[in-house]
Amino acid sequence: MVDEFLAGACDCGCRVESISLVDRIVKPCTGCFECFGDKRGRCHINDDMQSLIRKFVNSNIVVLASPIYMDGVTGLMKTFIDRLLPVLDPHFEQDEAGEFRHASRHNRMPTIIVIANAHMPEETHFQVVKLFMRRIARTFHTSITAEIYRSTGGLLRSREEQFRPYIRAYKQLLRDAGQELALTGHISFHTEQELKKPLVPSDEYIEYANRMWDKLIGTSEVSGFAKIHSMLTALWA
Repeated sequence: MVDEFLAGACDCGCRVESISLVDRIVKPCTGCFECFGDKRGRCHINDDMQSLIRKFVNSNIVVLASPIYMDGVTGLMKTFIDRLLPVLDPHFEQDEAGEFRHASRHNRMPTIIVIANAHMPEETHFQVVKLFMRRIARTFHTSITAEIYRSTGGLLRSREEQFRPYIRAYKQLLRDAGQELALTGHISFHTEQELKKPLVPSDEYIEYANRMWDKLIGTSEVSGFAKIHSMLTALWA
Protein backbone atom coordinates (compact mmCIF):
# COMPACT_ATOMS: atom_id res chain seq x y z
CA MET A 1 0.00 0.00 0.00
CA VAL A 2 2.69 2.47 1.03
CA ASP A 3 4.85 1.70 -2.00
CA GLU A 4 2.00 2.46 -4.42
CA PHE A 5 1.01 5.65 -2.59
CA LEU A 6 4.59 6.95 -2.53
CA ALA A 7 5.09 5.98 -6.16
CA GLY A 8 2.15 8.21 -7.07
CA ALA A 9 3.69 11.11 -5.16
CA CYS A 10 7.03 10.49 -6.87
CA ASP A 11 5.33 10.55 -10.27
CA CYS A 12 4.46 14.19 -9.57
CA GLY A 13 7.93 15.21 -8.50
CA CYS A 14 7.78 14.79 -4.72
CA ARG A 15 10.93 13.76 -2.94
CA VAL A 16 10.09 10.80 -0.72
CA GLU A 17 11.93 8.39 1.52
CA SER A 18 10.48 5.09 2.67
CA ILE A 19 11.72 3.90 6.06
CA SER A 20 10.93 0.45 7.44
CA LEU A 21 11.25 0.47 11.21
CA VAL A 22 12.13 -3.22 11.28
CA ASP A 23 15.38 -2.30 9.53
CA ARG A 24 16.27 0.30 12.18
CA ILE A 25 17.28 0.02 15.81
CA VAL A 26 14.54 1.70 17.85
CA LYS A 27 14.74 0.90 21.55
CA PRO A 28 11.82 1.48 23.93
CA CYS A 29 11.48 4.78 25.76
CA THR A 30 12.58 4.43 29.41
CA GLY A 31 10.44 7.31 30.66
CA CYS A 32 13.46 9.01 32.23
CA PHE A 33 12.58 12.48 30.82
CA GLU A 34 16.27 13.30 30.24
CA CYS A 35 15.25 14.74 26.88
CA PHE A 36 12.97 17.19 28.70
CA GLY A 37 15.84 18.30 30.92
CA ASP A 38 18.18 18.86 27.96
CA LYS A 39 17.89 22.24 26.23
CA ARG A 40 18.21 20.58 22.81
CA GLY A 41 15.96 17.68 23.69
CA ARG A 42 18.61 15.02 23.29
CA CYS A 43 17.71 11.45 24.24
CA HIS A 44 20.32 9.42 26.12
CA ILE A 45 19.47 6.22 24.20
CA ASN A 46 22.02 5.52 21.49
CA ASP A 47 20.13 4.09 18.52
CA ASP A 48 18.65 5.18 15.19
CA MET A 49 16.03 7.51 16.65
CA GLN A 50 18.31 10.54 16.56
CA SER A 51 18.41 10.46 12.76
CA LEU A 52 14.73 9.48 12.53
CA ILE A 53 13.70 12.46 14.66
CA ARG A 54 15.68 14.79 12.39
CA LYS A 55 13.93 13.34 9.37
CA PHE A 56 10.56 13.69 11.10
CA VAL A 57 10.86 17.37 11.99
CA ASN A 58 12.39 18.27 8.61
CA SER A 59 9.58 16.65 6.60
CA ASN A 60 6.51 18.39 5.24
CA ILE A 61 4.40 15.23 5.45
CA VAL A 62 4.99 11.99 7.33
CA VAL A 63 3.15 8.79 6.43
CA LEU A 64 2.62 6.54 9.45
CA ALA A 65 1.76 3.09 8.13
CA SER A 66 1.03 0.00 10.17
CA PRO A 67 -0.85 -3.27 9.98
CA ILE A 68 -3.44 -3.76 12.71
CA TYR A 69 -2.07 -5.90 15.54
CA MET A 70 -4.54 -6.72 18.32
CA ASP A 71 -6.77 -3.74 17.44
CA GLY A 72 -3.90 -1.23 17.37
CA VAL A 73 -0.67 -0.28 15.64
CA THR A 74 2.32 -2.59 15.92
CA GLY A 75 4.46 -2.46 19.03
CA LEU A 76 7.34 -1.10 16.95
CA MET A 77 5.23 1.78 15.60
CA LYS A 78 4.10 2.62 19.13
CA THR A 79 7.71 2.55 20.32
CA PHE A 80 8.72 4.91 17.49
CA ILE A 81 5.94 7.34 18.42
CA ASP A 82 6.90 7.16 22.10
CA ARG A 83 10.47 8.03 21.18
CA LEU A 84 9.34 11.21 19.39
CA LEU A 85 8.97 12.79 22.84
CA PRO A 86 12.15 14.91 22.40
CA VAL A 87 10.40 17.08 19.78
CA LEU A 88 8.19 18.38 22.58
CA ASP A 89 8.97 20.95 25.27
CA PRO A 90 8.26 19.93 28.88
CA HIS A 91 6.16 23.01 29.64
CA PHE A 92 2.38 22.64 29.63
CA GLU A 93 0.08 24.67 27.42
CA GLN A 94 -3.55 24.50 26.35
CA ASP A 95 -4.66 23.57 22.86
CA GLU A 96 -7.50 25.26 20.97
CA ALA A 97 -10.07 23.26 22.94
CA GLY A 98 -8.54 24.17 26.29
CA GLU A 99 -6.98 20.73 26.89
CA PHE A 100 -3.41 20.66 28.16
CA ARG A 101 -0.48 19.17 26.29
CA HIS A 102 3.27 19.70 26.14
CA ALA A 103 4.53 22.66 24.13
CA SER A 104 6.54 22.09 20.95
CA ARG A 105 10.24 22.75 20.49
CA HIS A 106 9.67 23.48 16.80
CA ASN A 107 7.83 26.21 14.91
CA ARG A 108 6.23 23.69 12.60
CA MET A 109 5.54 19.97 12.52
CA PRO A 110 4.90 17.71 9.54
CA THR A 111 1.31 16.86 8.80
CA ILE A 112 0.43 13.18 9.06
CA ILE A 113 -1.02 10.64 6.66
CA VAL A 114 -2.23 7.37 8.20
CA ILE A 115 -2.24 4.10 6.26
CA ALA A 116 -3.38 0.91 7.96
CA ASN A 117 -4.19 -2.61 6.85
CA ALA A 118 -6.38 -5.15 8.66
CA HIS A 119 -7.18 -8.70 7.64
CA MET A 120 -10.71 -8.52 9.06
CA PRO A 121 -13.55 -7.41 6.74
CA GLU A 122 -15.21 -4.67 8.86
CA GLU A 123 -14.14 -1.04 9.13
CA THR A 124 -14.78 -1.16 12.89
CA HIS A 125 -11.39 -2.81 13.35
CA PHE A 126 -9.76 0.58 12.75
CA GLN A 127 -11.61 2.40 15.53
CA VAL A 128 -8.73 2.31 18.02
CA VAL A 129 -6.11 3.37 15.48
CA LYS A 130 -8.26 6.25 14.21
CA LEU A 131 -8.67 7.67 17.70
CA PHE A 132 -5.04 7.03 18.60
CA MET A 133 -3.67 8.78 15.51
CA ARG A 134 -5.94 11.78 15.98
CA ARG A 135 -4.76 12.11 19.56
CA ILE A 136 -1.14 11.77 18.44
CA ALA A 137 -1.60 14.51 15.84
CA ARG A 138 -2.98 16.77 18.56
CA THR A 139 -0.12 15.90 20.92
CA PHE A 140 2.46 16.78 18.27
CA HIS A 141 0.82 20.09 17.30
CA THR A 142 -0.13 18.93 13.82
CA SER A 143 -3.06 17.51 11.86
CA ILE A 144 -3.97 14.49 9.78
CA THR A 145 -4.03 15.22 6.06
CA ALA A 146 -5.45 11.87 4.96
CA GLU A 147 -6.38 8.44 6.31
CA ILE A 148 -6.41 5.24 4.26
CA TYR A 149 -7.75 2.14 5.99
CA ARG A 150 -7.88 -1.16 4.13
CA SER A 151 -10.01 -3.99 5.49
CA THR A 152 -9.67 -7.47 3.93
CA GLY A 153 -6.05 -6.46 3.47
CA GLY A 154 -4.91 -10.06 3.24
CA LEU A 155 -6.06 -10.06 -0.37
CA LEU A 156 -3.42 -7.56 -1.47
CA ARG A 157 -0.77 -10.27 -1.64
CA SER A 158 -2.99 -13.06 -2.82
CA ARG A 159 -1.70 -14.89 -5.86
CA GLU A 160 -5.10 -16.25 -6.83
CA GLU A 161 -6.18 -15.27 -10.31
CA GLN A 162 -9.72 -14.36 -9.29
CA PHE A 163 -8.50 -11.49 -7.12
CA ARG A 164 -5.88 -9.96 -9.42
CA PRO A 165 -8.20 -7.46 -11.16
CA TYR A 166 -9.37 -6.11 -7.78
CA ILE A 167 -5.80 -5.84 -6.52
CA ARG A 168 -4.63 -4.02 -9.66
CA ALA A 169 -7.51 -1.57 -9.44
CA TYR A 170 -6.87 -0.85 -5.77
CA LYS A 171 -3.15 -0.32 -6.30
CA GLN A 172 -3.96 2.17 -9.04
CA LEU A 173 -6.26 4.01 -6.63
CA LEU A 174 -3.40 4.23 -4.12
CA ARG A 175 -1.14 5.66 -6.80
CA ASP A 176 -3.85 8.14 -7.78
CA ALA A 177 -4.16 9.20 -4.15
CA GLY A 178 -0.42 9.84 -3.96
CA GLN A 179 -0.56 11.93 -7.12
CA GLU A 180 -3.49 13.97 -5.85
CA LEU A 181 -1.78 14.66 -2.58
CA ALA A 182 1.37 15.81 -4.37
CA LEU A 183 -0.56 18.11 -6.73
CA THR A 184 -3.26 19.52 -4.44
CA GLY A 185 -2.17 18.83 -0.87
CA HIS A 186 -5.11 16.50 -0.23
CA ILE A 187 -6.89 13.41 -1.56
CA SER A 188 -10.09 14.10 -3.44
CA PHE A 189 -13.43 13.07 -1.97
CA HIS A 190 -14.02 10.77 -4.95
CA THR A 191 -10.74 8.92 -4.46
CA GLU A 192 -11.32 8.66 -0.71
CA GLN A 193 -14.69 7.04 -1.32
CA GLU A 194 -13.27 4.64 -3.89
CA LEU A 195 -10.50 3.62 -1.47
CA LYS A 196 -13.10 2.79 1.18
CA LYS A 197 -15.05 0.38 -1.01
CA PRO A 198 -14.67 -3.35 -0.23
CA LEU A 199 -12.22 -5.19 -2.43
CA VAL A 200 -14.58 -8.16 -2.65
CA PRO A 201 -17.80 -9.17 -0.85
CA SER A 202 -17.17 -10.14 2.78
CA ASP A 203 -18.52 -13.68 2.40
CA GLU A 204 -16.18 -14.32 -0.54
CA TYR A 205 -13.21 -13.06 1.46
CA ILE A 206 -14.10 -15.09 4.56
CA GLU A 207 -14.44 -18.24 2.47
CA TYR A 208 -11.01 -17.57 0.95
CA ALA A 209 -9.36 -16.79 4.30
CA ASN A 210 -10.77 -19.87 6.03
CA ARG A 211 -9.71 -22.03 3.12
CA MET A 212 -6.17 -20.70 3.43
CA TRP A 213 -6.14 -21.40 7.17
CA ASP A 214 -7.32 -24.95 6.53
CA LYS A 215 -4.33 -25.39 4.22
CA LEU A 216 -1.96 -24.02 6.87
CA ILE A 217 -3.37 -26.16 9.67
CA GLY A 218 -3.04 -29.19 7.44
CA THR A 219 0.66 -28.54 6.89
CA SER A 220 2.04 -30.60 9.77
CA GLU A 221 5.47 -31.69 8.47
CA VAL A 222 8.49 -30.06 10.16
CA SER A 223 9.78 -29.04 6.73
CA GLY A 224 6.46 -27.35 6.12
CA PHE A 225 6.92 -24.65 8.75
CA ALA A 226 8.87 -22.49 6.31
CA LYS A 227 5.98 -22.87 3.89
CA ILE A 228 3.53 -21.90 6.65
CA HIS A 229 5.49 -18.73 7.34
CA SER A 230 5.60 -17.92 3.64
CA MET A 231 1.87 -18.47 3.22
CA LEU A 232 1.07 -16.41 6.32
CA THR A 233 3.16 -13.57 4.99
CA ALA A 234 1.36 -13.72 1.66
CA LEU A 235 -2.03 -13.87 3.34
CA TRP A 236 -1.72 -11.28 6.09
CA ALA A 237 1.10 -8.87 5.22
